Amino acid sequence: MKNSIFFLCCLLFLACGDDVVVKPNAKLRLDYPAPEYIASKTNCSYNFEFNDRATLSNTRNCGVSLDYPNMRAAVYITYQKVGATNLESLLYDAQKLAYNHSRKATSIPEKLFENKANKTYGVFYSINGNAASQSHFYLTDSLQHFVTGSLYFDIKPNFDSIYPAVVYLRNDIMHLMETLEWN
Repeated sequence: MKNSIFFLCCLLFLACGDDVVVKPNAKLRLDYPAPEYIASKTNCSYNFEFNDRATLSNTRNCGVSLDYPNMRAAVYITYQKVGATNLESLLYDAQKLAYNHSRKATSIPEKLFENKANKTYGVFYSINGNAASQSHFYLTDSLQHFVTGSLYFDIKPNFDSIYPAVVYLRNDIMHLMETLEWN
């Protein structure tokens, strides 16, 4: 009897020899179509190209909203005239707006922007982390015009989940900055 119990125990241990296979982590795959850009038609002092998947709507004081309904995101753009003494305060406010998200952001890398042909100079801020906004930028000609923009999602920020959309929209914003022209 003792031998049969011992034999049964050995059989159980030897029979359970399956190797444990660890499955790789799954990653959400979001494919976005290649953007096709169209020219904006504003009655303001600037024009640019934007993704045809966005809808452009004019807001007050020559501001613009680019809505991406499929991504539940929007890029809000504001325009202000540069006066004899307000350029410094406009630059300060634009930088402060980007760094207001530093509590929730893990990093805020800056990318200087210069397009001498269009006389546009500015900074693009990539806001990484669970901040309310994922990108900010400003452009100016330093003499007459000043434009700021911000990217917001219409959801509670979870950077890991929205990262593919953030990358796609940051590329759209960079294209907007590259094609912005003053009238």
